[in-house]
Amino acid sequence: MQIRKSTSADLEQILVLYAQARQFMQENGNPTQWGSKYPPQEQVEQDIATGRSYVCEEDGELLCVFYFAVEEDPDYQKIYEGSWLTDGPYGVMHRVAAPGKRRGVASFCVAWCFETSGGDLRIDTHHDNIPMQRMLEKNGFVQCGTIYTANHSPRIAYEKIRETAARE
Repeated sequence: MQIRKSTSADLEQILVLYAQARQFMQENGNPTQWGSKYPPQEQVEQDIATGRSYVCEEDGELLCVFYFAVEEDPDYQKIYEGSWLTDGPYGVMHRVAAPGKRRGVASFCVAWCFETSGGDLRIDTHHDNIPMQRMLEKNGFVQCGTIYTANHSPRIAYEKIRETAARE
């Protein structure tokens, strides 16, 4: 497997991955996190245009798509019922769609983002997204509290840091 930046030539396949992920969520007790239309095509196109959309592929087949950047996320500025593990720079991962074509793909992508971020990665998920919560905890993420997205939807906030980045 390899990870690379998405291109506009990937758009059709990416939209299929997101549709498959939405169906997986609905079949696994999480019908409201992405509903039937998230992310909208315009968002996916913007992610690609800004260089923040990535795909994981193997033998020319796209297995996963996700947003990744080392940046301050406005939704992460306030955290409730807890606190972040660090106050320094961090990577963010959003809009992960790994609809189960191959086991371990999401973990592979999370590990790549963690290394690329420099050892501090934040991610959030819906309370009903049990498969994502399990995958994050299996990969060493710590539940830090609750954040609210721009549309005021609560999300469980997770962070993983290198031991050397731990808050003193």
